[in-house]
Amino acid sequence: MLHIDLKGKKAFVAGIGDDNGYGWAIAKMLAEAGAEILVGTWAPLLKIFKTSLANGKFDASRTLSNGRLLEFTKIYPIDAVFDTMEDVPQEVRENKRYAELSGYTVSDVAKQIANDFGSIDFLIHSLANAPEVTKPLLDTSRKGYLAAMSSSSYSFISLLSHFGPLMSPGGSALSLSYIASERVIPKYGGGMSSAKAALESDTRTLAWEAGRRWKIRVNAISAGPFRSRAARAIGMIDDMICYSKANAPLTKDLEGEEVGAAAAFLLSPLASAITGEVLYVDNGMHAMGLAIDSAALHQER
Repeated sequence: MLHIDLKGKKAFVAGIGDDNGYGWAIAKMLAEAGAEILVGTWAPLLKIFKTSLANGKFDASRTLSNGRLLEFTKIYPIDAVFDTMEDVPQEVRENKRYAELSGYTVSDVAKQIANDFGSIDFLIHSLANAPEVTKPLLDTSRKGYLAAMSSSSYSFISLLSHFGPLMSPGGSALSLSYIASERVIPKYGGGMSSAKAALESDTRTLAWEAGRRWKIRVNAISAGPFRSRAARAIGMIDDMICYSKANAPLTKDLEGEEVGAAAAFLLSPLASAITGEVLYVDNGMHAMGLAIDSAALHQER
């Protein structure tokens, strides 16, 4: 029987802060396949995440098919908008959520992992943030737009640049995108649609460069709407989920495990000839051109 076997492989998943996002789902499915999981948690959330984990808050979500709990070999604080500590503004260094931490920039985390484990096999970018995400693009400030690009797309370039040398030949990197990269999603603002478009374009270029430089593959998953902590910041995630469920070819909720399983496939040797790809995992919503729940279809003619 064909199956995914990732025993002996190490994965670094950047962007896990709780148990209800795609990063968590991907980590869980990789663990189901036997991979060892390293986690990067946004620095300000580190204490809360570790406390919740230790107190058993996530135990139900951590349960694997064999009855064991999902284990993280090590959890690193990370803020992927900073490449080195020299980039960190003084006000951030002195912020109470950062003051007790050190070595949370991309280059620092890469060095720590190199010292701790030598190499990794998989890199997963599950990071996105836009401080003005609730604003229309026309009302988004330059600062807000650039912040979205830095957090949500350039961060993948930075991670791959620093982690690529640590990755075993034949390894694989993966990021998470959304259909707003190529379709208009009103209220998905603050430059996030632009950031996702850049992320997908970068995926293709990085596939070429990282493939030739380190012999690793680079792909992205364009996942459907999901009620994660980050998505709730948009303010209309429930409407997005209901709309997708009503209009997608598969009229069902999208489960995190479905995205996790697709990620495990793309990262595994089963996808050894797939790189530069953006794979839709959205119940087929990306294929639709007519909204069947539109009031226009029910007007009297």
